[in-house]
Amino acid sequence: MAANQASTDVIIVGAGPVGLFAVFQLGLAGLKAYMVDILDKPGGQCAELYPEKPIYDIPGLPVCTGQELTDRLLEQIRPFEPVLHFGEMAAALDKTEVGHWRLSTDTGRIITAPVLVIAAGGGSFVPKRPPIPGIEAYEATRSVLYAVRRVENLHNKDLVVAGGGDSALDWTINLAPLARSLTLVHRRPEFRAAPHTVRKMRDLESQGLVRFELGQPAGLKGSDGRLEAVVIKRMDGSTAELAADALLPFFGLTMKLGPIAGFGLNLNENLIPVDTERFETSTKGIFAIGDINTYPGKLKLILSGFHEAALMAQAAYRYVHPDKKLRFQYTTSSSELQRLLKVA
Repeated sequence: MAANQASTDVIIVGAGPVGLFAVFQLGLAGLKAYMVDILDKPGGQCAELYPEKPIYDIPGLPVCTGQELTDRLLEQIRPFEPVLHFGEMAAALDKTEVGHWRLSTDTGRIITAPVLVIAAGGGSFVPKRPPIPGIEAYEATRSVLYAVRRVENLHNKDLVVAGGGDSALDWTINLAPLARSLTLVHRRPEFRAAPHTVRKMRDLESQGLVRFELGQPAGLKGSDGRLEAVVIKRMDGSTAELAADALLPFFGLTMKLGPIAGFGLNLNENLIPVDTERFETSTKGIFAIGDINTYPGKLKLILSGFHEAALMAQAAYRYVHPDKKLRFQYTTSSSELQRLLKVA
């Protein structure tokens, strides 16, 4: 099997809290999970949109932040050694000759499994595209990047980073020592990033490793989709051209159902109807848990998604092992489960 191809028991699309807890429930059933998420880290909306915001309704945790919850879930699933693929979007889905699901990502990765679980929250997080004419041609050649997947491809390049949040400043700090030149463009002198991150960026600026421009990208110049310069409009109304091999705009994320809408599922107002016994969709072998699904009485709560993940895992086992019966056990008393959890 090629390096970018794999087979497993269950594919999970979405690495938010509900998707991560699904790994745990599947692991207790002895099922191996591969996970795909468009973001570059686990935690979904919790970690991306409110990592420091307190959450008060997680059972047993009177208060925790989105990042703390993510970290605890990652610790909980560690014994099951899931395979996690970040910075990849689920792009296409079809069936193999033996009836398994074959998921393709936008990086060319192919994963097959008897079961697919969609735990994508409200859909895929899609980067907000700056309103620059003709930007699509440069996206196609990866001259415009909304995520950094291969740092080595940016070595000794002229880079322009646009934005004022944590992602923009984090990548400015990480890429500045590697780039031939790096210019950070933001429309305000103030930043939304963490104070210590801003201080690091300012230190790099004082060392001459980062150039800061007060403005915003307004145009791109190049040929055949290969970027040569970014035109910025300064806040005083003047314009300037910055030599650039790549533009990295970090203007936040928006939620879209994305390619999931093309998976052949019955949709209801961009949500996926499921039954409440198995949380299976209208398509056999495809389940939907968390905020992406809908059913009578649905509550969009993380704890509801945890319940859905538990019942999904029981039903998924029957697809992976149709000739076996899953014995229900408690982690408090089962030596078998405690062995899987590596606590025995």
